[in-house]
Amino acid sequence: MGLFGTKKKVEEAGAGGEAVLSDGSRVQVARRVDCRGDSCPRPQLMTKKAVNEVGAGSVVEVLVDNPSSVEALPPMCDELNATHIETIKDPACWRVYIKKD
Repeated sequence: MGLFGTKKKVEEAGAGGEAVLSDGSRVQVARRVDCRGDSCPRPQLMTKKAVNEVGAGSVVEVLVDNPSSVEALPPMCDELNATHIETIKDPACWRVYIKKD
């Protein structure tokens, strides 16, 4: 296994890749990035790659279980020309939603 492993963790959400935000609104997820078990800077690098690959208006869902990564992702949105929509805490991880501007 290499430095960043071999498991493919960035996936197209495809049809039906919908997320419900805390206010009850729904967003269509274009790309899901699973960074559970990863530490900095991998979640930031994978998020940057995913946001750069989607079209304007698309939403990227990032799954992280590392508290420092959760704190690092929202401020990173400015440099990605994206907007942090919301971070939701699940029992096993955080779900960070980022919309490309």
